[in-house]
Amino acid sequence: MHILVTNDDGVTAPGLLALAQAMRQFGKVSIVAPDHDWSGGGHVKTLNRPLRVRRVKLHDGSEALTSDGAPSDCVALALMGLLKDKVDLVVSGINTAANLGHDVTYSGTVTAVMEGIIWGVPGVAVSLDGRTANSLELDYTLAVDVAGAVVQTVLQHDLPKGTFLNVNVPYVPREQFQGIRLTRQGLRVYRDRLDKRTDPRGNDYYWIGGDRPTGVPHEGTDVGAIFAQYASVTPLELDLTAFHAMPLMEAWGWEQLLSQESAALLPVPVEPLATAVVPA
Repeated sequence: MHILVTNDDGVTAPGLLALAQAMRQFGKVSIVAPDHDWSGGGHVKTLNRPLRVRRVKLHDGSEALTSDGAPSDCVALALMGLLKDKVDLVVSGINTAANLGHDVTYSGTVTAVMEGIIWGVPGVAVSLDGRTANSLELDYTLAVDVAGAVVQTVLQHDLPKGTFLNVNVPYVPREQFQGIRLTRQGLRVYRDRLDKRTDPRGNDYYWIGGDRPTGVPHEGTDVGAIFAQYASVTPLELDLTAFHAMPLMEAWGWEQLLSQESAALLPVPVEPLATAVVPA
């Protein structure tokens, strides 16, 4: 088993090292991660500049590759030939904040795994709901145990083709942890705020800030699971088709729009009047 480990907090993040150490029980681990924090970077494909890669050593002495690209770039590089051996599984994290509901579209942690799906490699994204704590002092023990249990289960049963897992772990003491639940995406509530400022030269600039997002803790959702002190495991796929809307929209007559038959019923276009050009 060859596992690619990456993240969006950067190659020096302690959560990356904790995850890589946990994955070594399952086989060979290769690390390719961004050289700085890409949190909130989303699914990126860098095409307008070259990507640089260098070797670094982590705190335990193990070797990693780091790139100036996004997490999804790191996965693409690895799967396109940067790593000699075929990758069997992409595992991303451990992120220092939860990625719930609509967060998955912003999250570099999750979109790194999405890139693996594009290349036919299954994956697991792991996030810890630890935003209220100092990220440098986070205890990753519970998240590591959950990640190990989830990956072991994936290796035993095989994920359906095109499916990846988004795993979120509550930041609670072990004695308060309730277990693991299979969930669906919940509803995030964002409280973003635009902060307008002026630089010393009088030019306006903007910060997107605001209060920490919350969520609606519906039963069966990832938000609800974290609220109840469970770890959530949400199966996701890249097909965003709104299948439930298609039966309704099929009655809207799409095939008749701009067809030869419908064109005959349209008003005859009026030729625009010629405009005289007056010499200067």
